[in-house]
Amino acid sequence: MGVNYLPFETAPATARRGIRWQRVALIFVFLWFLIGGAAHFVATEAEMRIVPPSLPDPRDIVLITGLFELLGAFGLMLPWTRRLAGWGLFALTIAVTPAHFYMLHAHDQFPSLPMWLLWVRLPVQAVLLWLILWGSRWRPGRTMY
Repeated sequence: MGVNYLPFETAPATARRGIRWQRVALIFVFLWFLIGGAAHFVATEAEMRIVPPSLPDPRDIVLITGLFELLGAFGLMLPWTRRLAGWGLFALTIAVTPAHFYMLHAHDQFPSLPMWLLWVRLPVQAVLLWLILWGSRWRPGRTMY
């Protein structure tokens, strides 16, 4: 692998393609948390049902996590807050994971959701965590050497 000394050379096609997919990941994560965060305010009662009963004040938890999701989503759109927003959304995603396990454990309380969907949420959560970290590292004009 050679060193590129010419600043006007463009990145190889594979690097540009990688950057494009990283930008797609960033947009996906932005939309995921924008829609999810808005749902916390639009469907608060439904969101409260998935808060484990061992936690106090489910309404407050739903509204606070919704606010953090929206702040994180918008933080991803600004290059100077993108990395911090990514780490915040990563931590938030880890913090809400117990709700997924609660839904699996108390699946009879969620009869409208098939059991397979409750199981699929766990690997989707892992993919989302990876997309958050990878997408939040995207910088306009950066090349991947």
